[in-house]
Amino acid sequence: MSQTTAPPLALYERDLDLWLETAIAQLKAGDFHNLDIENLIEELEGLSGSNKREIEHRLERLIEHLLKRCYVNMPECYRGWLLTIFDQRRDINKLIRQSPSLKRHFLKMFDDCFETSLKRIKIEYPDHQFPDIWQFGRDIDTMLNVDFWE
Repeated sequence: MSQTTAPPLALYERDLDLWLETAIAQLKAGDFHNLDIENLIEELEGLSGSNKREIEHRLERLIEHLLKRCYVNMPECYRGWLLTIFDQRRDINKLIRQSPSLKRHFLKMFDDCFETSLKRIKIEYPDHQFPDIWQFGRDIDTMLNVDFWE
């Protein structure tokens, strides 16, 4: 009876942080021959997708709270909504400063994010009326700086 043993796990599977440190050192040293290209590509693709998903999530939250502030007359909730608007704007700004190319994704996904936000807010506030299309400017500068309710 023969026993088979599983092959040892690659560094990538055993310790991601150590694998990253090793890959960075190999890149700096120009040691491209030993670089784990397949997993490096996978990690870079994941990083790009993660940033795009974060922009989408933050834009949805921003739109939801802008809609609340503009169309839901509940002054006792304004402070909380304004704080969320502030936080989402700040964090979107940080992401875009770090990766300016995310501006394209912001603009590309705006309509989808608005649609998702509108569906969610209609569930949350079924007795309020909300516009079916975004009534304000949608460019990044406007979305991150204009108080539409004033």
